[in-house]
Amino acid sequence: MAKDFLKGIADEYDVVVIGSGLAGMTSANILGRAGHRVLLLEQHYKLGGLATWFLRPGGHTFDISLHGFPHGMVKSCRRYWSRDIADRIVQLKNIRFDNPQFSLTTTFNREDFTRLLINRFGIAEPTVNEFFDTARGMNFYDDQTTTTRQLFDRFFPGRDDVVRLLMEPITYANGSTLEDPAITYGIVFSNFMSKGVFIYEGGTDDLVARMKKELTSNGVDIRINCPVDQIEVADSPLQGSRVSAVHVRGRRIPCRAVVSNANLRTTILKMIGEEKLDRGFVEQTEQVRLNNSSTQVYMALKPGEEIDESSGDLFFTSTAKEFRTDLLLSRDITSRTFSFYYPRTRPHKKERYAIVSSTNANWSDWADLSDEEYQASKDDLVETTIDALEKYIPGVRDKIDRAEAATPRTFKHYTMHEGGASFGTKFEGLAVSRALSQQVGGMYHAGSVGIIMSGWLGAINYGVIVSNEVDQMLVRESSAV
Repeated sequence: MAKDFLKGIADEYDVVVIGSGLAGMTSANILGRAGHRVLLLEQHYKLGGLATWFLRPGGHTFDISLHGFPHGMVKSCRRYWSRDIADRIVQLKNIRFDNPQFSLTTTFNREDFTRLLINRFGIAEPTVNEFFDTARGMNFYDDQTTTTRQLFDRFFPGRDDVVRLLMEPITYANGSTLEDPAITYGIVFSNFMSKGVFIYEGGTDDLVARMKKELTSNGVDIRINCPVDQIEVADSPLQGSRVSAVHVRGRRIPCRAVVSNANLRTTILKMIGEEKLDRGFVEQTEQVRLNNSSTQVYMALKPGEEIDESSGDLFFTSTAKEFRTDLLLSRDITSRTFSFYYPRTRPHKKERYAIVSSTNANWSDWADLSDEEYQASKDDLVETTIDALEKYIPGVRDKIDRAEAATPRTFKHYTMHEGGASFGTKFEGLAVSRALSQQVGGMYHAGSVGIIMSGWLGAINYGVIVSNEVDQMLVRESSAV
C-alpha cells in the first residue's frame, strides 16, 4: 500500500504554505512562531527548493546553490531563524576574476573595490564614491525606467572592463542583465559591497536540517511529497473572493490563508485559475517574463586528492574578449563561475573536495532536445568544463572521482518551476506578486521575483515581508470576530 503522506493532518489550518524554498520555510517559521496553525506542503521529498543538495557514491555531497550571499543573511537568520544558524555563516575572502581584460583577486567589498577601481582601472575617486553612493541609495520608489546599462554609461562610459568587474558576479548571483532596471542591480550589488560574500559553513543539508528542527519546534506541520493541485477560492457576501482551501492528493484542506512559494505564473494561472481573477490581472500575469535558468557541473575529487586554497573560493572566468549578456547565456559557453568546496566548507568526518561550475543558460537551448541529443549535450558540458578548469588547476581531470551536469530541464524536473527558471521572474513580476492578496483575500506569494528578491537573502527577506502581512491579516480578522 502506498504511503499516506497526509496521514494525521488537522481538519483545518490558519495558513497553508506551498513550497519549502527559503521564502516558504521562512514564512512558515515566522507564522508558526506567532502561534498560527501552519501546514507546509512540499512536492519534492526534500525541503529547501533550490537551496538543496544531493548525495553520490563515495561519500560525495554536492550543494546546488551554497555559494554565496551578502552579510545580511547573518542578521536575517539570527532574527527569523536562530543564532545557531546565523553563527555558521562565514565570509569568503578569496574571490578571483580571470578574463582577457583583467585578472585579479578581491575580498569583494566596497573598500577593496574602491581600491581596485582607482588604482587598477584608473577611475577618479569622486566618480567611484558617487557610483557607490548612487547604487546604495536605490529603492523601490526610484525611476524604474533607467536600465543598468544606462547607469554604467553615466559613470563609466566606454569602460567595458569596469562594467565586467561590477556586473559579472551579480549576473551569476541573480540572473540580472544590462537591460534590466538599474535598481535590480543597485540593491543587490550594494548588499554584497557592505561586507563581502558569505557562505553557510556545514553545507545545505546541515542548514535545512536545522531549519526543519526550528520549524517543528514552532509547531509547523511539515509534509513532503505533497504537490498542490488547486488553490480553492470561494466568494463570500461579506469578504468577497478569498482563499478557502487547498487540494492535494485528492484531499481538500481548509485554511484561512495561503502563501505560495511556487513559481508566480504557476501559482496564479494554474493553481488558482484564470476564471477566478480579474481579466486585467490575468493579462498582467501573462506578460510577466520568466528569468533565465542555469547549467551546473558538479565535480568531486577522489579521496586523498586536494585543491590548494589559492584556487579561491569563487572564481569568475571567461574567455570572451568583451562582456555581453548574450554571451553569458549562450550554449557556446565562454563564462564559467567555479565554486570551490574545501573540507572547511563542509566539516564532516570524511574530508572531501568538490568544485561546482555554474553558467547562466536559456531554457530554449535545452527544452526540445531528443533524449540522445540531451545526453550528448550534458556529456559535452562536463568535458568542456573540465577542460576549462585544467587551465587553472593542471592535472585536475585525473583527480576527479565523479562529474555530472544539471541543466534547465533538471531544475524544472525537481522544482517544477516553469522553464527551469532558477531566478524566478523578471522585475515586472514583483508588482503582480505584491498585488495578489488584493485579488484574492488571504492569498499571498513569496518567491523569486523581480530579481531583487532572488538569491538566498532575497528569498528569506521576501518570506519575512509576506509572513508579517499574513500575520496582521489573521490577527485583524480574529479580532473582528
